[in-house]
Amino acid sequence: MADAKTHYLAGLKLFGQNKFEEAIVEYGQALAAKPDWTDALNALATAQSKLGRHEEAVATIERAIALDPNDAFTYTSLSIFLQRMGKIPEAEAAGAKARMISWKEELKKNPNAPPPGPAGGMKVVQ
Repeated sequence: MADAKTHYLAGLKLFGQNKFEEAIVEYGQALAAKPDWTDALNALATAQSKLGRHEEAVATIERAIALDPNDAFTYTSLSIFLQRMGKIPEAEAAGAKARMISWKEELKKNPNAPPPGPAGGMKVVQ
């Protein structure tokens, strides 16, 4: 049996070929072996979203957020999925959370880093 990483990498390859259903299968197998792998959850959610399965994508990315609530990337992904669903206020809130997390990380390296600017109008990402 292939390990989680092998399935994950196979999923990435399939995703790159726009074979999103097949990628989802591989990500699922990776997660069966390593259920708390946030990278695989992010990849799975992105493939689900590409197929228009935005509700599933949001549920999947929320699993990743529950595992690592301080990952700006997952909040950015959530923002994109919510935009695609037309939930702009929720998308802006998720984007603001991502910016705040990134700023806090930057403050560790640069204590004088300015805070993130106000959220502006968001364009829907297709």
